[in-house]
Amino acid sequence: MRFPIRRAGVSAIALAIALSAPALAQSAPQSAAQPTAPAGAAAASPAGEAAAAKAEALRPAIESFTLDNGLQVVVLPDHRAPIATQMIWYKVGSADEPKGVSGIAHFLEHLMFKGTKTHAQGEFSAAVAAIGGEENAFTSYDYTAYYQQVPVEALKEMMGFEADRMENLVLTDEVVLPERDVILEERRMRIDNEPGAQLSEAVDAALFQNHPYGTPVIGWRNEMEKLSRQDAIAFYDRFYTPNNATLLIAGDVTLDQVKAYAEETFGKVPRRADPGPRVRPQEPEPLAARTVTLTDARVTQPSVQTTWLVPSDNDGQPGESEALDLLADILGGGTTSRLYRALVVDQGIAAGTGAYYQGTALDDGQFMTYGTPRGDATLDQVEKAVNAEVERIARDGVTEAELEAAKNRVRKALIYQRDNQTSMARRYGAALSTGRTIEDVEAWPQRIEAVTVAEVDAAAKKYLQPKRSVTGYLLPAGAESSAEAKAPAGSPEAAGAVGPADGAPVPGDTRS
Repeated sequence: MRFPIRRAGVSAIALAIALSAPALAQSAPQSAAQPTAPAGAAAASPAGEAAAAKAEALRPAIESFTLDNGLQVVVLPDHRAPIATQMIWYKVGSADEPKGVSGIAHFLEHLMFKGTKTHAQGEFSAAVAAIGGEENAFTSYDYTAYYQQVPVEALKEMMGFEADRMENLVLTDEVVLPERDVILEERRMRIDNEPGAQLSEAVDAALFQNHPYGTPVIGWRNEMEKLSRQDAIAFYDRFYTPNNATLLIAGDVTLDQVKAYAEETFGKVPRRADPGPRVRPQEPEPLAARTVTLTDARVTQPSVQTTWLVPSDNDGQPGESEALDLLADILGGGTTSRLYRALVVDQGIAAGTGAYYQGTALDDGQFMTYGTPRGDATLDQVEKAVNAEVERIARDGVTEAELEAAKNRVRKALIYQRDNQTSMARRYGAALSTGRTIEDVEAWPQRIEAVTVAEVDAAAKKYLQPKRSVTGYLLPAGAESSAEAKAPAGSPEAAGAVGPADGAPVPGDTRS
């Protein structure tokens, strides 16, 4: 990543909200003995469905075509303003790296901003800046993407720049070695100096004992230090080829216009390689619950997170991913969720708590809960309270009212998401890079609507089992166990303050 870090890969509901709507305000709801939907949620459902249907009817059709070199091009028309977003997604991420060169996918992302045979280093970025545009790039376990948002009249120029660096990147030791120092410094800042990130890294390594998702996206330091120009060139030559990429153009464009531009730019890039199928080691069925504890003097607020191995949208049985998405929302998706109401409102022991589902993955997904103590409560008390809610939802299931309220939030999130070109392109790009199709994305709202209480209950019982989990404890210096860890004296949490709604631990997937 070259610019501010963006989270990705969380639940489809959370992703839609995070990319296109303000963070939830942390206003305390009224306490209730039994979890219930917000007042009026059920009554609002028909109106919500009507609004979603209206938004769907007004949205221009999404179209796709494939160039002769194998590049799939997806066009997402949005004629409200004369701007366009270009995103190129390569179907390769850190989980596709050869053994021993962890971090090479992220390293190459940095190197793609160097010069080419046609354009000097910095020329592409300068052209974007000169017209007031935006650009960024990010690497995940499963894909690497680059984007620009510019006035629509500059789109063809941007497509030319992007096509050029797909084919003509120039890498020398003079370029590569200083940039290796940059990614090592990035790791120091984001991982080595952040106990929470170190814990998440350790939790992922424990959760994924065989799958490469257990290796951090940014890489292990001892391997990053050895990354070479030859490693970068080999990775570039194998994976950065048109037949291993998807181009998304969103904005004030037409299919014919994009097709003409694509033929003139990307259409001239030859198919350089065949990366082959994405065959990875798979995770065996978990047999035992695991724990990871990190104690560090830099920890200012203790926390506990539990992560379960669950299916993703791509590798689960029909309906499981949708059920897990809604389960995460009901359990810990906001101020009306069970965890918030139980730990923050009723018991007053947590400064922050929640749950989310990370299901946009080629292989297995993750389901997480987290909590931080408040006032005189200990981390042990918070953990027991979180576990009690998890056990209760797995044992007793959810209610029709809770499920309907969660579906209503999905409907609204999708409407908000369509107001943002970049978030729409991200939604399709991530899906197409992880084994899904345009039709799958289009059908997602209908699949969510079809989820039943029985399916949510079945997912909770099947997957929220201790043997499928890793629990991570983040403790301050001096606390030998979670029973001794409290909010630090003098902190807002010690005084009983409630933290922001988005205070979840950073996922182990650094998604740079």
